[in-house]
Amino acid sequence: MNGKIRVAVLYGGKSGEHEVSLKSGASVVRHLDRDRFELIPVSIDKQGRWQRQDPKRLAEWNAESLPIHADAPEIRLSADGTGGLQVAALDGTAADGGIDVVFPVIHGPLCEDGAVQGLLELSGAAYVGSGVLASAIGMHKDIAKRLAALAGLPVAPYVTVARREFQRDPAAVGTAAQAKLTLPVFIKPCNMGSSVGVHKVKRWEDLDAALVDAFRYDTRVLIEQGIDAREVEVAVLDGDPPFVSVASELNAHPKHEFYSYEAKYIDQDGATVDLPAKLQPAQMERVRELAKTAFLALECSGLARVDFFLDRQSGEFYFNEINTLPGFTAISMYPKMMEASGMAYRDLITRLIELALERHAERAALKTDYDS
Repeated sequence: MNGKIRVAVLYGGKSGEHEVSLKSGASVVRHLDRDRFELIPVSIDKQGRWQRQDPKRLAEWNAESLPIHADAPEIRLSADGTGGLQVAALDGTAADGGIDVVFPVIHGPLCEDGAVQGLLELSGAAYVGSGVLASAIGMHKDIAKRLAALAGLPVAPYVTVARREFQRDPAAVGTAAQAKLTLPVFIKPCNMGSSVGVHKVKRWEDLDAALVDAFRYDTRVLIEQGIDAREVEVAVLDGDPPFVSVASELNAHPKHEFYSYEAKYIDQDGATVDLPAKLQPAQMERVRELAKTAFLALECSGLARVDFFLDRQSGEFYFNEINTLPGFTAISMYPKMMEASGMAYRDLITRLIELALERHAERAALKTDYDS
């Protein structure tokens, strides 16, 4: 035992955001403080296999995305009885050391929606980020908006459509949307991120095709009122009180209708960023306060990026969504906003691991039996 905290960086996942996770994982691995932490790379491939990757092979991989070597040993995780995790190969070989904390750098369904968090809870593991409840809420755009509205955050009008409802009567879905919303509207899978499956609809006759594509990624879809708005984001780091970054503003290139998946991850010139956002002091204070309110109201812990629309006409901020495991790539906005607010990338990773261990210790101290 070298005395270092053993950190499992968990990347990949069975979701449409698998490739984004490979990029995020590469950045975390690259910036992890090796003086304090021992890296244990754990991947989840697109078939759902969990594998322990060799850190030496990753070190030789000079790319923006982490690889998943198919010949790496498949593993299972189990509680070690002391609050940590044991890693055992599925081929029957003995457990290989332990894990002190898991850093999930995974995005999308079955990754940041509470599923993996529930598995880690059952395993008794410390892990970075929000727990099961906040993760599930944050991933579900409809429920997140409902709770945000209850907490007093302004939310733009929208309707939610179930796949069965659309398949049964698509005309009725279109009629209901037109009764409540005006063009343009945005179509968004309810439980997806990174703008996967998102469409901007400027003609009602294009609504069905956009819904059909969105339903490829989820069984529930939002039809949301399009607003002539600026896109403003804020990073929040857990604490008492939470640390809230300066806001940034995303400006999609004119060739992109909105901040799409292509603009985010494929087109290097897909968007420009104003960091800090060009806001009046009162606006900056307002959006940072709204971000903190959202973080607390949705029971988040660890970290979150909160996204808002700023209506160009009214000057009103609207809560868009919260990301409980935001992107951590070299160009992702969460670490960039934190860096602009005085916290370097490496220090941010270290603080997130510390928060995970603190939260785990706090929860482990709770009673699990009842004395009458």
